[in-house]
Amino acid sequence: MSIAGQASEVTLPAVAHFATVFDFLCAKFPFITAQVWQQRIADGKVHWHDGEPITEQTGYMPSKRLCYYREVEAEPVVPFAHSILYQDQHLLVADKPHFLPVTPGGQYVNECLLARLKKQTGITDLVPLHRLDRDTAGLVLFSINPASRADYCQLFSLQKITKHYQAVAKLTASIEQQLLSQALPLQWQIKNRIEKATPKFINHIVKGEANSESEIQLTTKCDNKGLFLLTPVTGKTHQLRLHMLSLGMPILNDIYYPELQPKGPPQFDAPLQLLAKKLQFIDPITGQKQSFSSSFQLSAW
Repeated sequence: MSIAGQASEVTLPAVAHFATVFDFLCAKFPFITAQVWQQRIADGKVHWHDGEPITEQTGYMPSKRLCYYREVEAEPVVPFAHSILYQDQHLLVADKPHFLPVTPGGQYVNECLLARLKKQTGITDLVPLHRLDRDTAGLVLFSINPASRADYCQLFSLQKITKHYQAVAKLTASIEQQLLSQALPLQWQIKNRIEKATPKFINHIVKGEANSESEIQLTTKCDNKGLFLLTPVTGKTHQLRLHMLSLGMPILNDIYYPELQPKGPPQFDAPLQLLAKKLQFIDPITGQKQSFSSSFQLSAW
């Protein structure tokens, strides 16, 4: 059994029809049995944000913050190391390997980048400033200082940060034919609408007003594969994976697109060929230009 060292939090919805907190937990987390919640409550692993424990009979209280500790029977171990590339009083920049989630989720409780960094640095108030898929390797920014956190969050919300990714994909026959008469790089600007699909952890491109945008360049060719530079303008979930798919060149080793693969153990010898390679921005506190580059390389290139 792997148990989270730090509580997860959930705010009880302001409008809901539950008699007890226990009823809410059973409905909120349908894959966790009522018996498991009963045991967690009995063990004191569910409490209000101020530390006051709850019981099975504790009444539902709208908008109140509840804490619980995530547990999994068998947590996967990711056999790849992360590294810290930069740290000051406000910011920490980490280099994440493939397969390691940034935050706890699913089968992962303590085996995530956030938990690793907290253990390594001793900084408990460490908050990731943006998302990076578990399957994707590369740069992740973390806030250390709550006083400056909003300033760094705005880099992303106001699109004041430039992110460059690398990806490897097999070239289509038409692209290979085009390269016989046209020099690299080839460039595309992709704009389309991305919405949730089924199952809910994947997305798809639909008709309608564009809510996603990426700039894509094919920079290098080797045999029938290409190395691509991807610059997202927006930050939709799986945006780069879907935009490469829309060009007919899905990223190598993608287990979601174009076809969702059956769930199984991580294939550590076949990582998704997508890397968050560079981040550039003007530091909102110092006014200095910051530029970071991942030390990882894509294995298929």
